[in-house]
Amino acid sequence: MRKLVAGLVAVSVLAPVAAFAGPVCTTEAKDKWLTEEAMKAKISEMGYQKIKTFKVSGSCYEIYGYTKDDKKAEVYFNPVTGAVVKSEID
Repeated sequence: MRKLVAGLVAVSVLAPVAAFAGPVCTTEAKDKWLTEEAMKAKISEMGYQKIKTFKVSGSCYEIYGYTKDDKKAEVYFNPVTGAVVKSEID
Protein backbone atom coordinates (compact mmCIF):
# COMPACT_ATOMS: atom_id res chain seq x y z
CA MET A 1 0.00 0.00 0.00
CA ARG A 2 2.83 2.41 0.82
CA LYS A 3 4.41 1.82 -2.58
CA LEU A 4 1.10 2.60 -4.28
CA VAL A 5 0.67 5.83 -2.33
CA ALA A 6 4.30 6.83 -3.00
CA GLY A 7 3.80 6.12 -6.71
CA LEU A 8 0.64 8.20 -6.85
CA VAL A 9 2.34 11.09 -5.06
CA ALA A 10 5.29 10.96 -7.47
CA VAL A 11 2.98 10.99 -10.50
CA SER A 12 0.93 13.87 -9.15
CA VAL A 13 4.09 15.91 -8.49
CA LEU A 14 5.90 15.11 -11.74
CA ALA A 15 2.96 15.19 -14.17
CA PRO A 16 2.64 18.99 -14.17
CA VAL A 17 6.37 19.33 -14.81
CA ALA A 18 6.15 17.03 -17.83
CA ALA A 19 3.27 19.07 -19.21
CA PHE A 20 5.51 22.16 -19.38
CA ALA A 21 8.51 20.39 -20.90
CA GLY A 22 9.38 21.36 -24.45
CA PRO A 23 9.61 18.92 -27.32
CA VAL A 24 12.57 16.66 -27.99
CA CYS A 25 14.22 18.22 -31.04
CA THR A 26 17.30 16.02 -31.43
CA THR A 27 19.34 13.31 -29.78
CA GLU A 28 22.55 14.47 -31.48
CA ALA A 29 25.48 15.70 -29.39
CA LYS A 30 25.88 19.47 -29.11
CA ASP A 31 29.01 19.39 -31.27
CA LYS A 32 26.70 18.45 -34.19
CA TRP A 33 24.43 21.47 -33.63
CA LEU A 34 24.44 24.55 -35.82
CA THR A 35 26.21 27.42 -34.12
CA GLU A 36 23.96 30.03 -32.54
CA GLU A 37 25.02 32.51 -35.22
CA ALA A 38 24.17 30.05 -38.04
CA MET A 39 20.83 29.24 -36.43
CA LYS A 40 19.97 32.92 -35.96
CA ALA A 41 20.73 33.51 -39.68
CA LYS A 42 18.52 30.55 -40.65
CA ILE A 43 15.70 31.82 -38.43
CA SER A 44 15.94 35.22 -40.09
CA GLU A 45 15.86 33.61 -43.56
CA MET A 46 12.66 31.81 -42.51
CA GLY A 47 11.06 35.20 -41.91
CA TYR A 48 11.06 35.36 -38.13
CA GLN A 49 11.81 38.85 -36.85
CA LYS A 50 11.93 41.00 -33.73
CA ILE A 51 13.32 38.07 -31.77
CA LYS A 52 12.92 38.88 -28.07
CA THR A 53 14.44 35.63 -26.80
CA PHE A 54 16.79 33.10 -28.39
CA LYS A 55 17.84 30.26 -26.12
CA VAL A 56 18.75 26.62 -25.80
CA SER A 57 15.77 24.78 -24.35
CA GLY A 58 16.52 21.14 -23.64
CA SER A 59 17.50 19.65 -27.00
CA CYS A 60 16.13 22.60 -29.01
CA TYR A 61 16.84 26.13 -30.02
CA GLU A 62 13.81 28.18 -28.96
CA ILE A 63 12.73 31.68 -29.89
CA TYR A 64 10.08 34.16 -28.86
CA GLY A 65 9.51 36.71 -31.60
CA TYR A 66 7.27 37.46 -34.56
CA THR A 67 6.48 35.94 -37.94
CA LYS A 68 6.90 37.86 -41.20
CA ASP A 69 3.15 38.60 -40.86
CA ASP A 70 3.85 40.23 -37.48
CA LYS A 71 2.16 37.49 -35.44
CA LYS A 72 3.60 36.50 -32.05
CA ALA A 73 5.57 33.26 -32.28
CA GLU A 74 7.09 30.76 -29.90
CA VAL A 75 9.09 28.30 -31.99
CA TYR A 76 11.26 25.26 -31.22
CA PHE A 77 13.86 24.28 -33.81
CA ASN A 78 15.92 21.17 -34.43
CA PRO A 79 19.42 22.51 -33.69
CA VAL A 80 21.07 20.17 -36.20
CA THR A 81 18.87 20.82 -39.26
CA GLY A 82 17.18 24.08 -38.32
CA ALA A 83 13.75 22.59 -39.03
CA VAL A 84 10.73 23.77 -37.02
CA VAL A 85 9.75 21.08 -34.52
CA LYS A 86 6.92 22.91 -32.76
CA SER A 87 5.43 26.38 -33.07
CA GLU A 88 2.72 28.40 -31.40
CA ILE A 89 1.61 31.37 -33.46
CA ASP A 90 -0.86 33.94 -32.06
